[in-house]
Amino acid sequence: EIYRLIKKLPDDEKFNLVSQMRRAATSLTNNLAEGHGRYHYQENIQFCRQSRGSLTEIIDDLNICLDENYLTEDYLNNLKQEAFEIIKMLNGYIAYLKKRKAE
Repeated sequence: EIYRLIKKLPDDEKFNLVSQMRRAATSLTNNLAEGHGRYHYQENIQFCRQSRGSLTEIIDDLNICLDENYLTEDYLNNLKQEAFEIIKMLNGYIAYLKKRKAE
């Protein structure tokens, strides 16, 4: 969904907001993949935390989009709701990894 939004942003945001949001969205999934590939619980946990950080960056960027009238408040709220659901999933996965690490 973020990539759809990025395509609709004005050209003058290409090297600012668009670039930042694209990097954060890519970082989110790349860190999950890299953490999973490490096969060590603590490293996986750390990469999950980095993914969560990237997602909170995206939330902040979405707030900027609202401030600049690039999206509606309803659309922002829907995107934030999805983001918070993903954060809950990440937190659950981190808790699972911590439990497995302790075993």
